[in-house]
Amino acid sequence: MSYVGPDFDPPQPRRPRRGPLTVALAALVPGALLGWLVYDTVGGSGGGGGSDGATVRAATSAASSAAASPTSSASTSDDAKQPGTPSPTPTLADPTTSAPAASGPLKGKVVVIDPGHNPGNFQHTAEINRKVNIGTNWKECDTTGTSTNAGYTEAQFTLDVSHRLKALLERQGATVKLTHDNGSPSWGPCVDGRARIGNDAHADAAISIHADGSAAGNRGFHVILPGAVHSGAADTRPIVARSASLGERVAGNFVRVTGEPASNYIGDGTGLVTRKDLGGLNLSTVPKVFIECGNMRDSKDAALLTSGAWRQKAAQGISEGIVSFLRSS
Repeated sequence: MSYVGPDFDPPQPRRPRRGPLTVALAALVPGALLGWLVYDTVGGSGGGGGSDGATVRAATSAASSAAASPTSSASTSDDAKQPGTPSPTPTLADPTTSAPAASGPLKGKVVVIDPGHNPGNFQHTAEINRKVNIGTNWKECDTTGTSTNAGYTEAQFTLDVSHRLKALLERQGATVKLTHDNGSPSWGPCVDGRARIGNDAHADAAISIHADGSAAGNRGFHVILPGAVHSGAADTRPIVARSASLGERVAGNFVRVTGEPASNYIGDGTGLVTRKDLGGLNLSTVPKVFIECGNMRDSKDAALLTSGAWRQKAAQGISEGIVSFLRSS
């Protein structure tokens, strides 16, 4: 921020000359103002206590970043750039992009986000129909997922929410990995590969983002927890309890932030379901859950799922659940 401008230009005095006191004050005032600015920027942007909610921390982080930088991408025009100056990188205000924070309450924690399905699966039906071993049985590598009646696909939804969630977690210092992103790979990965990515990352928490494709009139979200499986390559027994804790915290925060009710067609109103037939859970060796954020085939849920503002709330609710779990670990 610059204080040079007509509002801050010194008045033009009519006095014939300036005395020694005037000259001394002219030298001292800019220094005092600079000192106040430094104090306000450094002292006033200090973080709150560890009990602050994730929403407050995100807002504080954004405010601190704005105060620390004299210009931002929102206030810098192309006309103001010097020749040869590269375009500014997207800031954390953009929910679909972020850079890992240097520090924060989640520093040292690893989270793996699995965006359900892949936009490219439609062009690779032979590959995704190949069967893979999930311990209890063999299942298709992956599926295309569902869509709203207007054609907004589950794969688009899950990738968007995953980007938003990644940005929120990285702001707090977490290392975040996606199982796939922006067409890489061009299809899949297979369900066993998705589990392996979380395992190889030694994730402290992993979550698979989905939206359901049930009948119209069926509304609400539900979180899927791994059941106790010990068969073939699958052994979920070490992660069942911690996954349940993760799922309960995600469900509680999701309903609070989004206002989306617990599913009225599965889970008996609890928003929690246990399954033993999902490869992404069966083959996981780290705490992991799935979340079905709503029913794409129901008009009321579809209106929410296709709203960018609501998807941001969905990411926020999931983020706060993950943060709560990681802080309890």
